[in-house]
Amino acid sequence: METLIAAPFFVGWGTLALINAGLAQAKNRSGLAWFAISLLLGPLGTLLVVVLPKGS
Repeated sequence: METLIAAPFFVGWGTLALINAGLAQAKNRSGLAWFAISLLLGPLGTLLVVVLPKGS
């Protein structure tokens, strides 16, 4: 029963990581690296990707 409750949480967390990877690539940063960072940090990773300036 607990897995049915936790499943949407993990789907949302993974979707957020994919969105963050796209945002990072738009800012000339490594999408794969930010995907991994976002899996660990979740919404905090989103904040970092949005606030940090564009990469060179």
